[in-house]
Amino acid sequence: MQPIPIKTTVVGSWPFPGWLEFAAQNLDQFGPADLEEMIEDAVVNAIHDQVTAGLDVITDGEQTRLDFNLSFYGFLEGIRPNHAETRKFGPPAHDQRGKHTIFESLAAPKGLGVVEEFQRLQRLAPKGQMLKASIPGPYTLSGRLLPGNIYKDRWEVTEALLPLVASELEKLVAAGAQEICIDEPSMSCYAYKEDTRRFVDIFNRTVERVVGKTRIAMHLCFGNFKGRSVGKKTIAPMLPDFLDMKVDEVHTEMTVLNFAEVHLLERFAEKADVAVGVIDVKSYYIETVADVEERIRKCLQYVPAEKLAVAPDCGMSQTARWASRQKLTNMCAAARRVRGIEELRN
Repeated sequence: MQPIPIKTTVVGSWPFPGWLEFAAQNLDQFGPADLEEMIEDAVVNAIHDQVTAGLDVITDGEQTRLDFNLSFYGFLEGIRPNHAETRKFGPPAHDQRGKHTIFESLAAPKGLGVVEEFQRLQRLAPKGQMLKASIPGPYTLSGRLLPGNIYKDRWEVTEALLPLVASELEKLVAAGAQEICIDEPSMSCYAYKEDTRRFVDIFNRTVERVVGKTRIAMHLCFGNFKGRSVGKKTIAPMLPDFLDMKVDEVHTEMTVLNFAEVHLLERFAEKADVAVGVIDVKSYYIETVADVEERIRKCLQYVPAEKLAVAPDCGMSQTARWASRQKLTNMCAAARRVRGIEELRN
């Protein structure tokens, strides 16, 4: 497929409609048929918002995931909730996110649910629309799991999760997924203090059986729970090691960095396409078309148009739907404008 210059895409998540949040708090009042209808309606909403904004690549908005990690824990055997380990009150922070303790070897006999999500997206999306599936990688997925007496530390938990994620990737390819984004924000959050070569090894072993069979993207960010970062905001520690990731496209936040490290995108572009965050998902300032156009031109100094994609910094799930729609509409308009000017120049 001919690459789209300055492609427009999203990371994965999309804000829930208000009625879905209300319904999620009253699930006992719905039957199985009601729940399936509700899920389909939410995905249709997410598709409509993204297509109307003008995106080249869309997702299902992760409408069945009420939490980035915790939703997947519902598919895991060998864990139990641990509410004692979380702070209950005060300003929102990552220590308020749920934790689970492992009490026996981890397993996911029914998979992780991503294949079913993607098949629903295939069925509901407009024909010919480019689609992307997303799934957290094993290191990030391990983030809210306490090893208990089964595993020694987070690294061992990651190793136990790795084959479960790898299996889901193979099933996604079999289902026809032409682009899969592996979300590993924990790797970018902790690149400044952890062994980056170990991160590369984990990622490459996770994707090794699907390399060359689908387009592999990787999302890196500094956290976005309740619209708040948690990691050290710099992509410099990821270099040069992350260049050895077996990936077709690397997505990184850049707006939250105020484009201070935009020059480092040139290094990533040596090995892969680069999706750049040009929309601030943590701010309710609505970027104008001119704002985004200026940001895209900064990126084009270091990444060729045919290798460049633009996206929000992170998933939009923590940003109100009205703002998300306006932000993405302006992003897509700016990309089309710059794309047209670049084509005229060439």
